[in-house]
Amino acid sequence: MTQFAVFVLHGLAYAGLLFLVSSGLTLVFGMMNVLNFAHAAFYMLGAYFSYSILQWSGNFWLSMLLCPLILFVIGALVERFLLRRVHQHGHLHELLLTFGLAYIITEGVKWIWGNYSLAVSLDGFLTGQVSLLGITYPVYRLFIIGCAVAVGTAMSYVFYRTRVGIIVRAAVDDHEMVNALGINVPLVFMLVFAVGAALSGFAGVIAGPLLTTYPGMAAEILVDAFVVIVVGGFGSLGGALLASLIIGQLQAFGVLLVPKLSLALIYLLMAVVLVVKPSGLFGEEA
Repeated sequence: MTQFAVFVLHGLAYAGLLFLVSSGLTLVFGMMNVLNFAHAAFYMLGAYFSYSILQWSGNFWLSMLLCPLILFVIGALVERFLLRRVHQHGHLHELLLTFGLAYIITEGVKWIWGNYSLAVSLDGFLTGQVSLLGITYPVYRLFIIGCAVAVGTAMSYVFYRTRVGIIVRAAVDDHEMVNALGINVPLVFMLVFAVGAALSGFAGVIAGPLLTTYPGMAAEILVDAFVVIVVGGFGSLGGALLASLIIGQLQAFGVLLVPKLSLALIYLLMAVVLVVKPSGLFGEEA
């Protein structure tokens, strides 16, 4: 029973991290219909910026504040001067542009920080452990779960309970009508893309102390994030949350029960969902 509780909590911690990454991708890919393969590269940049800020200030909370802001600015610039120019040409041009951008970011990271792994160390209460469900569990993993809950709650409130959310959802459904009503739709899309990049950067900050910060971390998370979007349904935050929870538990218990097949379980899940409901668990039929 103790081992079961440990793996459940491990699955929840990874699900929380995966949701933080995929929530931004849900905004960009699911809502804006922009195929952004550089999303995971933004996540990696968040981790590396966090490492540098920690080396400079020693304050993890400062890195949690500054890194999303930096990625917000980078995301806004990418959308304004790069993606906006190719969006009208379709997904193929977006794929080529963002794929190339991801490669540029990866090589830039290697040039600035090196091609080796960087360990991010914390201090304070986040390094402690607590007694939970009869086991001793790291506080930081619980902190990740709490961050995912907080971000999910805030996003749900903003997009479904505020005027800003109404404008964004209306612009996605019929941008010409929204533009005719006097709302600057290109600005709305730029801000949404920037928020998605900021969420990815925030996830990178959170991932640094949990996982190894290295140039391959973007490719490692990218596939799982896209599986979350496909399984949960395009543009559905609820779907992204449920898919993250399922994949987190599959990853945790797959290693325990069927280690040789653990890496294939999420692809099997995606295949089953696509056969049964091609639009995803919470996706709408086109």
